[in-house]
Amino acid sequence: MNIFFDVDFTLITWDYRLRPHVREVFQRLKDDGHAVYLWSGVGRRWEIVEQFGLHEYIADCFEKPLFRHVDRLTELGVTVRPDFVIDDHAEPVDAFGGVHIRPPHTPLDADTEMLRVYEEVRRFAASAPDRHAEEAAG
Repeated sequence: MNIFFDVDFTLITWDYRLRPHVREVFQRLKDDGHAVYLWSGVGRRWEIVEQFGLHEYIADCFEKPLFRHVDRLTELGVTVRPDFVIDDHAEPVDAFGGVHIRPPHTPLDADTEMLRVYEEVRRFAASAPDRHAEEAAG
């Protein structure tokens, strides 16, 4: 699956700290065969990938549509359709499916939202039909 993570208040806190368990969850997703993408309403956030050393996990970064989410993918240069979205705003999740993440908890080291996200991705992937088998048959 193509899994899209928002950046601000989803992966990083208001003061630019990486949320706990991000690397662990990204590694698990990669090991499970998923492609992980970052997107943000403020543009392609490669500086976050660089700052936190996430290159080995991230397939690409895109600008996130802030309205007419599905319709604007091509306009914004998003070359991959999201299968599952993780965002602190409900609208992108409603548009594509995924999970609405809660703001980072204080103290930050007690925050386990990313672990919940991984379990939601696993549950969704297990219940979703095998798209590749359907495409090959069609």
